[in-house]
Amino acid sequence: MYFLSGWPKRLLCAPRSPAEAPLHVQSDPRRAFFAVLAPARLSIWYSRPSVLIVTYKEPAKSSTQFGSYKQAEWRPDSTMIAVSTANGYILFFHITSSRGDKYLYEPVYPKGSPQMKGIPHFKEEHCAPALNLEMKKILDLQAPIMSLQSVLEDLLVATSDGLLHLIHWEGMTNGRKAINLSTVPFSVDLQSSRGSFLGFADVHIKDMEYCATLDGFAVVFNDGKVGFITPVSSRFTAEQLHGVWPQDVIDGTCVAVNNKYRLMAFGCASGSVQVYTIDNTTGAMLLSHKLELTAKQYPDIWNKTGAVKLIRWSPDNSAVIVTWEYGGLSLWSVFGAQLICTLGGDFAYRSDGTKKEPLKIHSMSWGAEGYHLWVISGFGSQHTEIESDLRSIVKQSSILLFQFIKSVLTVNPCMSNQEQVLLQGEDRLYLNCGEASQTQNSKSSSARTDHMPSRGKNPFADGGLESQGLSTLLGHRHWHVVQISSTYLESNWPIRFSAIDKLGQNIAVAGKFGFAHYSLLTKKWKLFGNITQEQNMIVTGGLAWWNDFMVLACYNLSDRQEELRIYLRTSNLDNAFAHVTKAPVETLLLSVFRDMVVVFRADCSICLYSIEKKFDGSNTSASVEVLQEVSMSRYIPHPFLVVSVTLTSVSTENGITLKMPQQARDAESIMLNLAGQLIMMQRDRSGPQIREKDSNPNQRKLLPFCPPVVLAQSVENVWTTCRANKQKRHLLEALWLSCGGAGMKVWLPLFPRDHRKPHSFLSQRIMLPFHINIYPLAVLFEDALVLGAVNDTLLYDSLYTRNSAREQLEVLFPFCVVERTSQIYLHHILRQLLVRNLGEQALLLAQSCAALPYFPHVLELMLHEVLEEEATSREPIPDPLLPTVAKFITEFPLFLQTVVHCARKTEYALWNYLFAAVGNPKDLFEECLMAQDLDTAASYLIILQNMEVPAVSRQHATLLFNTALEQGKWDLCRHMIRFLKAIGSGESETPPSTPTAQEPSSSGGFEFFRNRSISLSQSAENVPPGKFSLQKTLSMPSGPSGKRWSRDSDCAENMYIDMMLWRHARRLLEDVRLKDLGCFAAQLGFELISWLCKERTRAARVDNFVVALKRLHKDFLWPLPIIPASSLSSPFKNGKCRTVGEQLLKSQSADPFVTPEMDAGISNIQRSQSWLSNIGPTHRDTDIASSPGPQMQDAFLSPLSNKGDECSIGSATDLTESSSMVDGDWTVVDENFSTLSLTQSELEHISMELASKGPHKSQVQLRYLLHIFMEAGCLDWCVVIGLILRESSVVSQILSIAQSSEMDGEMLQNIKTGLHAVERWAATDCPGYKPFLNIIKPQLQKLSEMKEQVQPDTFQPVTMGKTPEQTSPRAEESRGSSSRASISQSETGSNSVVSRKEEDTTQADEEEPFQDGAYDCSVS
Repeated sequence: MYFLSGWPKRLLCAPRSPAEAPLHVQSDPRRAFFAVLAPARLSIWYSRPSVLIVTYKEPAKSSTQFGSYKQAEWRPDSTMIAVSTANGYILFFHITSSRGDKYLYEPVYPKGSPQMKGIPHFKEEHCAPALNLEMKKILDLQAPIMSLQSVLEDLLVATSDGLLHLIHWEGMTNGRKAINLSTVPFSVDLQSSRGSFLGFADVHIKDMEYCATLDGFAVVFNDGKVGFITPVSSRFTAEQLHGVWPQDVIDGTCVAVNNKYRLMAFGCASGSVQVYTIDNTTGAMLLSHKLELTAKQYPDIWNKTGAVKLIRWSPDNSAVIVTWEYGGLSLWSVFGAQLICTLGGDFAYRSDGTKKEPLKIHSMSWGAEGYHLWVISGFGSQHTEIESDLRSIVKQSSILLFQFIKSVLTVNPCMSNQEQVLLQGEDRLYLNCGEASQTQNSKSSSARTDHMPSRGKNPFADGGLESQGLSTLLGHRHWHVVQISSTYLESNWPIRFSAIDKLGQNIAVAGKFGFAHYSLLTKKWKLFGNITQEQNMIVTGGLAWWNDFMVLACYNLSDRQEELRIYLRTSNLDNAFAHVTKAPVETLLLSVFRDMVVVFRADCSICLYSIEKKFDGSNTSASVEVLQEVSMSRYIPHPFLVVSVTLTSVSTENGITLKMPQQARDAESIMLNLAGQLIMMQRDRSGPQIREKDSNPNQRKLLPFCPPVVLAQSVENVWTTCRANKQKRHLLEALWLSCGGAGMKVWLPLFPRDHRKPHSFLSQRIMLPFHINIYPLAVLFEDALVLGAVNDTLLYDSLYTRNSAREQLEVLFPFCVVERTSQIYLHHILRQLLVRNLGEQALLLAQSCAALPYFPHVLELMLHEVLEEEATSREPIPDPLLPTVAKFITEFPLFLQTVVHCARKTEYALWNYLFAAVGNPKDLFEECLMAQDLDTAASYLIILQNMEVPAVSRQHATLLFNTALEQGKWDLCRHMIRFLKAIGSGESETPPSTPTAQEPSSSGGFEFFRNRSISLSQSAENVPPGKFSLQKTLSMPSGPSGKRWSRDSDCAENMYIDMMLWRHARRLLEDVRLKDLGCFAAQLGFELISWLCKERTRAARVDNFVVALKRLHKDFLWPLPIIPASSLSSPFKNGKCRTVGEQLLKSQSADPFVTPEMDAGISNIQRSQSWLSNIGPTHRDTDIASSPGPQMQDAFLSPLSNKGDECSIGSATDLTESSSMVDGDWTVVDENFSTLSLTQSELEHISMELASKGPHKSQVQLRYLLHIFMEAGCLDWCVVIGLILRESSVVSQILSIAQSSEMDGEMLQNIKTGLHAVERWAATDCPGYKPFLNIIKPQLQKLSEMKEQVQPDTFQPVTMGKTPEQTSPRAEESRGSSSRASISQSETGSNSVVSRKEEDTTQADEEEPFQDGAYDCSVS
């Protein structure tokens, strides 16, 4: 509505003596001049520019006679000022133009500037006029004057002797007698035959104000009583006056009257403002609402403000400003919604937390159009603790100008059918370019010229809303600021109306004369080319957009004619392109609905026009025809009282019962806001209906309107839409009302389900009230959102630390900005429907909105609010709503998440009440598991842990842990490990008691023993925080006994968890799920090698080589090898070429763990303490642990001479997994290679070999697994992986190891039988494996021979004590550096991953092995 902007300005008027300090300010009726009173001087200031024009100083002699000046009042034509003095005199001053050059200030333009001097009225607009003040008459009323009030051509004066004087402006009493208040009868209402008199002698009026629309005076008496005095007939004499009063106000201090809404605001000594209206039928005073600070918002000041000092309504009557005796200023909307208050927040406290002196206001007056508030202030001078040098500065009064931005709805209510928020300042416009304009036209969202400083506070942050759709829906927190054309402003300030089109791409503004419009796409203003045409029209009734046309009601000054004009946006702004319709009387309001324009006129008539586009050759224009006129003079006492007029498709029939459904979308009714009363006039369908197809639509006579019906009271704004959407009929066919302090109301249509016949006893609409926390400025109908704006403040006082700067305005006041804000309201409406047993309607409405991104949040809010209210209620609730809400939420798939999120955000004490309504948490947990929703199940676990004994939560946690392991939800698994350990550590036999607010445990963090490891090698601190986190407290035992408990249970818990991990690993190996095993080990830091060492002869045996081989091919997406037809007679059968083919095959996927030195290492194996320690590469020239990823090496292809089988083990090709070889980018480096000529068939063979490789990622993963199994000595698995990779070197190396004396005979036998089985399978099912099996055949035969020579008793299992994992606590220390790097990276899981920053980015799927990039594979 109204919002403060920036810092206030201080006007230069430094008084040299106390007699010159300003004490009262009063604007003239046009708000162009301000009279400023000091005790002995009267000054006239101009409003724009804010300059002093003339000052009248009272001579010392007469000053002592008159006393100091007190109040001023302007004559309605601004030619005179009446000033009251302390000793009962009224001084009449004439204001005349000074002779000679009549301008005091003139703008100076540089030579040759385009400023046009030929503009009519130019001088008057831009220059402050030179004026003279002359005292013409002095009137002595012989009693101190309490109040002055200008009434039409008279001045009404109340004196302290209880008299009311009616004085003519020329200073004559016209022989009329003063009225004695004690002779005016007072009663509770006007129907009483005769009222009582004010029965005591010294009664007089303390403050009064005239209300033109009520024709009477609101008065405050010196004893605190208040009343309203009205003349019973036209004559103003004591016999004709009658007063009414409310009986409950006895501490009135001041009064202000709102003419548009017929309200009287009485300030009270208690600090509240009571707003009264007059009952139309009885004439009694009825309390409309109160303006008072609440203890909830202002706990330290709400009852310490002192009495209300001043009340002032804004010029457009839509807001009221209130100040108190002890300082402070507050702004409220007309029906009591608080907009600003300076008694809290940054206004009241400095940045260091100390309290500021509140601003004391002695007098204030609104400027033109409400853009400024002139304030005469002094900071609290009676407090002596301020430093003395400061006091002298602060004590003196000064004139401050507060600047305001206001919503366009205050002056142009036809904007309420738009979904944009538009605010107007005196020289700029603020609009939200986020919503409709973003979705309908992406171009305009980039049209952003300026940002207001803003704090990034999200309106939804407190609700924990996780939705990505909101950003597009709500845009951003900033405004799109459009600076109004300075050329237009110079001669037409202030801006009176503004309007934006439906798409949010064009804006029009109208000032003093003419209008201008702006396009957000081109960022250009369009003004009248002919300045005379602009200066000849005054927009009177507002302006609106219709497609590409501007519709406006104006007064033509040259023809003295009221007109309705339509201008096309795309053509030049000129009357030649306008369509003009003459109007009989002045138009006060205008609104557009589809292709109709509705206007409200000064004779209380409503006229409907149809508007259509016309193509006249190349010109486009619009034509207007009168459709219907409706006289409202019977119902409207004064035309000024009509706040808004809207044409809508809303009617009491909701479209289903209408005889013709298409009529539901027509202009069904007129909504009229009459001084806050919403009146609806529907079409009268009781007469005979004309079928539409029988008549020409242009000649169709429109139906008459029924008599008006009052829909609601205290209405500030009304929103409807003319769009239709079958999916969201509830929201689009509803009527939205803003009712000030009472919140909002929605008039919702009720639809029968499945188009059944509606019940005759059910009404077809229902009015539902609901409260929102923001001031609503627009309604997004489909999105179920209310948009608004809110004042935010920024403190800059820390920049001014010197004492001399303490009185700077930047220190005394915070910088004010306006922020966009929004709120969802759906949960309020659903709840209201459920309260009224309209669950079916609530379900229909909710289902239509279920696709909204914040719908889960809506359900959660509804559940949370009902729970908080009912569970904390002191009295028993006869008909609780929570079970109904719970039942309602079960209709949606989000039921389980909604309940648990609500519980987690509610205190523990309310859980029993909640779960009594929604069901047992154990059952809900099991439902989550059945629905495979593990994250939600984990949230229920927190609840179970708080509500049940530890045994129960452990049982459920184990269940969840096993399911998470099965599904590979590693984040969750890590949290479950921590959770199970924490349960073990803090185990007690009773569930923890409810945490109180003082306990540190209720902080909401999960208190774990941070230095205990997750598995034997990984500490809990290193676990990366997942997207799911458990955030509820555990009650840990405190004291020494607690510590001992945790130490004892530590081993048991670790054992329990390790048992589960082992069981899972065993299951994976038995199912030959090696890929899952790798992910499992890497993500959870599982000690795979040590476990495999233990399980070498049990779970880690390969039972069926063929099944394992097939399964690995499938899991790793590795193609089975095939033999091309041409290779049956291939030259590759001879030895020489075979090694080359093999070389190529190897070089594409060289084993990073097997190097040429390995061959030598095997032959003298006796030198090493164990064969295990020699498997890693022996050269240590590069230490990978310190490098930021695998070393990049060039790939070489060099031919080998035929050296037999040893060439197939020692490879001259050393290449990393990230080499470009894999992409087929073959770089021949060795020039000798060119001597080897390859035939077509050989090339074909090589390409077949390449085609039979799997993805690069799988290759890296298989090599890593090979390395792990090698370390653990599970040679049978190594053979299987070697077969898949078709690495003869690997298989040969394994068979060589098998020949060593320490080899387990059983495993050897297993390998042999397995390989034979593979051979048989290859012969029948997969001939592609045969060439490879032929390569390793000699090794296999050698092994068989050796097996027969050796005695069986030499094959003893390797004792576990000899493995490095068992002998030293850190196995890594006994390994070679490069193998240490690879193992430490892989086994500590995802925490110590060395990020792979590889230069070669040609691989699109270059991710870390095993799913989520868990670990890296280091290569030396």
